[in-house]
Amino acid sequence: MTLLNHRAEGPSSAPPLLLGPSLGTSYALWDAVAPELSISHRVVSWDLPGHGGSAAGLIKAGATVGDLAGLVLALADSLGIERFAYAGVSLGGAVGLHLAVHHPQRLASLAVICSSAHFNGSRPWEERAALVRREGLAGLAENADARWFAGDFTVPRLVRDHRDADPGAYAACCDALAAFDLRDRLTEIAVPALLIAGREDPATPPAHLREIADAVPGATLVELPGASHLAPAQCPEAVLTALRAHFGQGASRGMAVRREVLGDAHVDRAQDRQTPFTARFQDFISRYAWGEIWTDPTLSRRERSMITLTALVAHGHYDELALHVRAARRGGLTPEEIGAVLLQTAVYCGVPAANSAFATAQRVLAEEDDTP
Repeated sequence: MTLLNHRAEGPSSAPPLLLGPSLGTSYALWDAVAPELSISHRVVSWDLPGHGGSAAGLIKAGATVGDLAGLVLALADSLGIERFAYAGVSLGGAVGLHLAVHHPQRLASLAVICSSAHFNGSRPWEERAALVRREGLAGLAENADARWFAGDFTVPRLVRDHRDADPGAYAACCDALAAFDLRDRLTEIAVPALLIAGREDPATPPAHLREIADAVPGATLVELPGASHLAPAQCPEAVLTALRAHFGQGASRGMAVRREVLGDAHVDRAQDRQTPFTARFQDFISRYAWGEIWTDPTLSRRERSMITLTALVAHGHYDELALHVRAARRGGLTPEEIGAVLLQTAVYCGVPAANSAFATAQRVLAEEDDTP
């Protein structure tokens, strides 16, 4: 099967995040945002059929948003991605809404940007589809800046992508927008949802995003001053900030786990010592180490404690070892089990390392015995 053209960025082991484009653009729409998101995610940006590098034959006249969502799921399957976060602009946002309603098991979270649960009825899109099939895209591309951006802002690459898109595929995407209306299904969306509106957007004004936010349980709405329809291109920093906060929910989950394992006193001290210089590192620890690794149910916390103790002995991190001996006791390991782990390290990490480890653990366990 021919797949959607796509670009993957970020570590393959990181949580996956798929980014969807708007009609007439390519994944270049995300050029100012995707590299930053790829620091913490496996980012996959995709092109609509007949746009960018995607084959026009992937879509036919009379297509639906469901057809496009199927292509996105096929792409995810080909990459070995079962569950993913998703963000999309305009038509790409409609794909996200469809996935949230019809394939909720595939979505971890959703961001809908400058989009809608309906696109002002079918007639305007039917007329545009007919125009494009008759005259091509040159005329529409000439007016792209006015539809997409506020003020004098432009992105020549995106305008060129608009002009170069396949007219038949573009028209079929118009057919999909004409038939799209999920207003009566919005209350079914259960994944964490963020709605981002551009206050200067003439295509999908903030009222369209408010309508979704009002219907989707627990949804968050952000309105961006100065942003028009292609907010990720015109206001990338604002969009990035909103997406990081939304998709970074692992930080809050991770902080809860960090407190459960290490204890409130230690975490409070670490937070009190935090400075602007160390803030991103502390966020990284909470988001990735505690929010992704320690929350993975594949291993129990007891097993993770044993592995952690071994790794700390191997690298001679004895101050950190003391912290995790306390954590291991908090997690239910007995002194005998901790001793057995350290004895195992004597075989594979060396007797001197294990000797220092036993001394550290004995001190920590003695302190525990002395605690009234």
